[in-house]
Amino acid sequence: MIAYTYSLVLLFTVIICFIASYDRRILFNRYFGAFIKSAIFVAIPFISWDIWFTAKGVWWFNTDYTLGIVLAGLPIEEWLFFICIPFSCIFTYFCFDKFFRLEWLSAFNNLIVFVSVIICSVMALLHYDKIYTLVTAIATTTTLIYLHFIARADWIGRASLVFTVLMLGFFPVNGLLTGTGLETPIVNYNPRDFLGVRILTIPIEDAVYGYTQFLLVLYFFKRFKHMHDERKK
Repeated sequence: MIAYTYSLVLLFTVIICFIASYDRRILFNRYFGAFIKSAIFVAIPFISWDIWFTAKGVWWFNTDYTLGIVLAGLPIEEWLFFICIPFSCIFTYFCFDKFFRLEWLSAFNNLIVFVSVIICSVMALLHYDKIYTLVTAIATTTTLIYLHFIARADWIGRASLVFTVLMLGFFPVNGLLTGTGLETPIVNYNPRDFLGVRILTIPIEDAVYGYTQFLLVLYFFKRFKHMHDERKK
């Protein structure tokens, strides 16, 4: 049973959102295609990052908790992570955007971007020798600058609020992956390569990493969703 741990974490993360997608009040299932394309598009660089870090020993996986199927050095569950976790995140954003009026949060776009970019830049400069911290900070800074100043995304405030709500699910999911409630972690980190600041057992970099991934998948989802809606007119 222990070998199913990682796959069960993914299943329970996605199953309720998947079933709720068919609810007549939500109908997120209409946009499964848009989601899959956006998730895969973003997964390409993130999985490449994952493969590289695993090969370098920045992190590694305890295969006692996985099915034993490995592709390019990653358990199959890690590949599925880049579909299942974004699915629940985008579904949650879709529901918030559908049922609540959150346009007022756009007023905080500048504040969120500038504060985040400054913090990430300082962390990158101070901890350039810690590869996980450095790459995460650079990826987040680059993403926010592109979305705010080039793509002119007006939804960063909304996305940030939704991600804050998603943290309620992030803690148990990432907590399990990093060892909360388990004898040993599923994902292990080289202490030389990250700050060592943890929320329970979760490295702070994981939260920032998740935020960046969420923003990127959401950006492409909105584009593909718009294309889908235009074709339906």
